[in-house]
Amino acid sequence: MDRTVRWQRYWDRKAGSYDREIGVLDRRLFGDSRRWACSRASGEVLEVAVGTGLNLPHYPAGVALTGLDVSDEMLGLARSRARELGREVVLRQGTAHALPFADASFDTVVCTLGLCAIPDHGTALDEMVRVLRPGGRLVLVDHVASSSRVARGVQWLLERGTVPLAGEHFLRRPLPMVQARGLEVEERERFTLGVVERLVARRPGPPVSGADR
Repeated sequence: MDRTVRWQRYWDRKAGSYDREIGVLDRRLFGDSRRWACSRASGEVLEVAVGTGLNLPHYPAGVALTGLDVSDEMLGLARSRARELGREVVLRQGTAHALPFADASFDTVVCTLGLCAIPDHGTALDEMVRVLRPGGRLVLVDHVASSSRVARGVQWLLERGTVPLAGEHFLRRPLPMVQARGLEVEERERFTLGVVERLVARRPGPPVSGADR
């Protein structure tokens, strides 16, 4: 089976229980990271791996928001959440490996807790940079390889099960990949033994839209 199809089917099955499961990690591990990430967004915004729309309540009122996810089931829940919030959002099904948008389409690209489970995270980052306008921001939050050697050992053990089962990686770290693609890191912080990292990076070049940055 194609890994993208397998990836889609896995998240379709997980959609109903996702909010409950990730809610525990949000409280115990990630803290205010969703609010933190969304507060950095402005202008025309793309959220990659929007999932069930847990970030929707946290975006500033003035942004024009588009969300993309591989899972139709997740997107159905995100649409319901957007209606309940009275939030206008364009939601599309698609893969992060080939974003269905033209080059330089967005002022901000956000991805929270998504790159850890996207099969080819390097290709996904290439695509995020491609659709980002010059001067635009890439905002990432994820669990990454810990700064603690002991914790990394635990993460290595976890990956023995989570990678074949769900494609969930614990030893990735997007930061050096973002820097290798020429983006300028403006904000970066790690916490919880360095397991959580969140960053804001800007694509070089003068802004091409009127979005407030």
